Amino acid sequence: MAFDFNAKDVFKMAREIERNGVKLYSTAAEKVENADHRDLLLDLAKMEEQHEETFKEMESDLTKKEQTETVFDPDNEALLYLKALADTRIFAEKEIDMSSMEAILKAALGAEKDSIVFYLGMKELVPEKYGKNRLDAIIKEEMSHVRLLSKELAALK
Repeated sequence: MAFDFNAKDVFKMAREIERNGVKLYSTAAEKVENADHRDLLLDLAKMEEQHEETFKEMESDLTKKEQTETVFDPDNEALLYLKALADTRIFAEKEIDMSSMEAILKAALGAEKDSIVFYLGMKELVPEKYGKNRLDAIIKEEMSHVRLLSKELAALK
């Protein structure tokens, strides 16, 4: 499957990944007993919601060229491929050990790192004229979550 993508395609996937993150953190918050841990997880869920909104705003700033379809794809196979990749690699459809806050944070940290790898890979599939440079903003947002989760994980020890 050799597709070029545009920045709009990636922003759609970015928003989906953020929704998956909200589900993970919300589900984990329901399962932990410690109130501070629950509050942290709910805060992380809110941050994912804010990221989704940020990505929606970034998407709305795209030029027409950055939204141009790159291939004839009437069945949206390209986006379905991206969604399947994102859903199986980042947050969703993962078995996550909810037995401890450390395990939850490690899984979340892994998912955030996977998302960065996903976006770096996508940069190779988005030509410059279709908004390749826009993906840097997504990566920067995800890196902020890696820093936060790393800090929280270190604080547990």
